[in-house]
Amino acid sequence: MTPASKILLTGVPGIGKTTLIRAVAEQLQGQGLAVSGFYTAEERGAHGRTGFLVVTLDGKRGRLATTARTEGPRLGRYTVQLHSFEATALPSIAVRAGVDLFVLDEIGKMECLSPRFVAAVRQLLGADVTLLATVAQRGTGLIAEAKARPDVEVVEVTCYDRDGLVEELTARLQPPNSRQNT
Repeated sequence: MTPASKILLTGVPGIGKTTLIRAVAEQLQGQGLAVSGFYTAEERGAHGRTGFLVVTLDGKRGRLATTARTEGPRLGRYTVQLHSFEATALPSIAVRAGVDLFVLDEIGKMECLSPRFVAAVRQLLGADVTLLATVAQRGTGLIAEAKARPDVEVVEVTCYDRDGLVEELTARLQPPNSRQNT
């Protein structure tokens, strides 16, 4: 049995990491793999970005952060909505049998304000599971810890390789017994 793959995608903001991770997850789900996890999406209003949503791969939605003045930790101009984020995202990344791939977008500064999220990611990283995640390009704590693990491959996404990475990652993340012979 080969060890589970753990791939972390990093790169400058806006390079396409979320688009890439969503495309890979969609292709693998289309091939019948059990994929669980979440991605983040911008929430926009008439005057630009107003926050971020967390969306699970099975369609549940919650708020990650908002520019509205509400209760919760602040990061820049955003208030992080820990309860909504945790209630939506954490069940989708809980280590359990029957999941072929865990998808996590992202291990970032907002998400890491949740101690429960940090614990869940550490559990994923330590488990014998296949993981595809995005991670902030810079950061301390869990961000640096995840990228420094010897069992993790960090892939820098650039505008030159992002389109080709969908096919490459889709092929690499299929279970060995389902890969097509080439």
